[in-house]
Amino acid sequence: MVGKVLRTAAIGCAALVGTGCRAPGGDRAPPVDAGQRIARDDLAAPAGPPHLVARAGEAMGTVVEIKVWTPPDRDPAARAAIGEAFAEIARLEGLMTTWKEDSDIARLNAAAGVAPVAVAKETLECVERSLDFSRRSGGAFDITFYALKGLWKFDHDLEAKLPDAKELKRRLPLIDYRKLEVDRGKSTLFLRERGMKVNLGGIAKGYAVDRATAILRKSGFADAIVQAGGDLMLSGSKSGEPWQAGIRDPRGAANSYFAVAAVKDHAFSTAGDYERFFFLGGKRYHHIIDPKTGWPATRARSVTIYAPDALTADGLDDAVLILGVEEGLKMIEALPGVGAVVVDRDNRVHMSKSLRGIVEITRPPTPGP
Repeated sequence: MVGKVLRTAAIGCAALVGTGCRAPGGDRAPPVDAGQRIARDDLAAPAGPPHLVARAGEAMGTVVEIKVWTPPDRDPAARAAIGEAFAEIARLEGLMTTWKEDSDIARLNAAAGVAPVAVAKETLECVERSLDFSRRSGGAFDITFYALKGLWKFDHDLEAKLPDAKELKRRLPLIDYRKLEVDRGKSTLFLRERGMKVNLGGIAKGYAVDRATAILRKSGFADAIVQAGGDLMLSGSKSGEPWQAGIRDPRGAANSYFAVAAVKDHAFSTAGDYERFFFLGGKRYHHIIDPKTGWPATRARSVTIYAPDALTADGLDDAVLILGVEEGLKMIEALPGVGAVVVDRDNRVHMSKSLRGIVEITRPPTPGP
């Protein structure tokens, strides 16, 4: 999970929203990725059938795009709602980033082993949900992984270099979600040991996507797409027709997909070893770190989670990639309304029972190291 907050978007699951998209099994329009802006002239028609009003920008270290399906006469209201949604994402980023010294998470890390820190209710909620995913996954998902900060360099400081073995061994015991205390009554968080650090990069984008979606719905725009990097919420529908989503080929081009799904009111999140990585000695090292070993996970190439909300999808994708097919799918099958598509380390595709009839595998994923 090291570096899960992306500096450049590598979309794992994209909404296929172009004209002519239809259910799996036939010709499809090319996907519109989060970084692709839609021409404003195409969105400003004064009359006609419903269409997409869209805006793209950067937040939480990735590309964010919000699209609303609306009649033309509601375009101004749609743009205003989208603006409010972007403002909410920026506000949440200010609370949960590690890049600002006065953020909730930065202050929590600075006070590790010293004293509890008062945080916003949103930060507390996100941390509580994170801890729930940690318990469910047996620690495969652990927001205290940030104790390894600087040992692996996959962000803007990308460096094809392995960490010092002695320093990795010294810091590894500091990764332990059970040593992160939550006091809901006082709205405080406390890291018990000095040197412990939290990073919400593996779940905050999902939380922000859900909050942005809620703002759109409150404003009367229930039919919308909100995407932040690999986290995608497909809210409502497209005039009653399901949205079409594509799952990225982990060894293919950035805009290639090996599976598609027709979706209403569900979220997707994808974690993959192709997002940020380097090769050294012919081996791929990537940013999703197993908290138990301190080394990149090796059991899968990519995991896409289907869930009722983006936070749940975001909180589970890394965990399943780290756990692997057998343990990961066992956890997923026990969760109502949740499914998973896994490309394992041998490039074989596995799908949870809950997604049969929803996701169609259109071709095998591209082979490659």
